[in-house]
Amino acid sequence: MESIKLYAEDIHTGSLVLVNKSYPVVDSDKNKLQLAPMNERHQKILLEIRTANVLNYMMKDIRCEAEIVPVSGYRSLNEQKNIYKDSILENGIKFTKDFVAIPGHSEHQTGLAIDLARKQENIDFICPDFPYEGICDYFRKKAPHYGFIQRYKKDKESITGIAHEPWHFRYVGYPHSQIMNNLDLSLEEYIETIKEYPYDERYFSYEHNGKIMKVSYVDILSYGYKSIELPEKISYMISGNNVDGFIITTWREDQ
Repeated sequence: MESIKLYAEDIHTGSLVLVNKSYPVVDSDKNKLQLAPMNERHQKILLEIRTANVLNYMMKDIRCEAEIVPVSGYRSLNEQKNIYKDSILENGIKFTKDFVAIPGHSEHQTGLAIDLARKQENIDFICPDFPYEGICDYFRKKAPHYGFIQRYKKDKESITGIAHEPWHFRYVGYPHSQIMNNLDLSLEEYIETIKEYPYDERYFSYEHNGKIMKVSYVDILSYGYKSIELPEKISYMISGNNVDGFIITTWREDQ
């Protein structure tokens, strides 16, 4: 068995962190982001390095690079403050509250979110055109296979606290993206659902190409830190949820 120690201070890192009006981005030395340009053609669009690599691979794989362009990736706190302030001046308070996250509470500050647009001469920075047709909808349907979700859906507005944004995609990693898509869950709902599967008691099982992936939850805030035991020859991913614990994903490579 392999023993892994989990600490409460680390719940703010990982691809499954929840960032919304209730749960802000937490900055610390340990949480310093590794950022990378999305690709050579879009050097100014930065993303968390794995997110950048996966998105670049996906766009090449589905051959959409000539028709879909990135609009906004990582934003610093100061950038988000300026965007929020400028939007209030240009669009008013209601529009801004609907479509622009409060500074300190924006997914863009994690480097895990990307706004995309159909390639055209004029692109709206706040609400880029990304329709439910053609290559844009093809991207949307394929996204969960690569670890991305459309983060702000129309029927989830009361849960996410953000208006419908067809252009905003969030990297959460596979198989979580596919599970959320299959069950029609927002990230908020998914995090609550996985809490029903405490590690070492039960797990959410997802099968892909004959490989069984097990997802479970570790409550950490009640303890400060906790050790978990993982079987040998098990591959695993661990992500904080930015709320109260960790989401553990395990699978066997030899299945």
